[in-house]
Amino acid sequence: MALTADIVRTWRAPRAVIRGLLDQGRREDRAVAFVMIACFLIFVAQWPRLSRIANEFEPSPWPPEINFEGMMTYTFYAVVIMLPLALYGVAAVARLLARLMGGQGNWYTARLSLFWALLSTTPLLLLHGLVRGFIGPGTQSLVVGAIWAAVFVFIWIQCMIESEKS
Repeated sequence: MALTADIVRTWRAPRAVIRGLLDQGRREDRAVAFVMIACFLIFVAQWPRLSRIANEFEPSPWPPEINFEGMMTYTFYAVVIMLPLALYGVAAVARLLARLMGGQGNWYTARLSLFWALLSTTPLLLLHGLVRGFIGPGTQSLVVGAIWAAVFVFIWIQCMIESEKS
């Protein structure tokens, strides 16, 4: 099935979608593609916020000598290069915790669960980026961010439960 159709289905039945992905066999290339696509979309979601900062609509956390291109470069490095590496570590910790609770999965299933949960919730991250870009920091941004966090945790837990079944 198409990736976008699976993302939409994940919002209704995350366990069924992750089960379908797991039934396709161990595919590290697919897991890496999921995390890289998710991280690239997270990077794209940062563009409106960075533009807002560059145009001085909100205070900059960057040193004054860094321009928009520099902000984009550093954000790209952080989100597209470093975040996937950190997510591998998060997946490993999640696998160890699942093993302590009697999970029957493996390292691959833990990675796939995390990466798929992140990819399937990127539409909310893109919305969060638009809210930050058009409205700025504030209550609206916090609400959208909190909704994303709740949905992400829910989908990730559902995926982990399914992937840790024997």
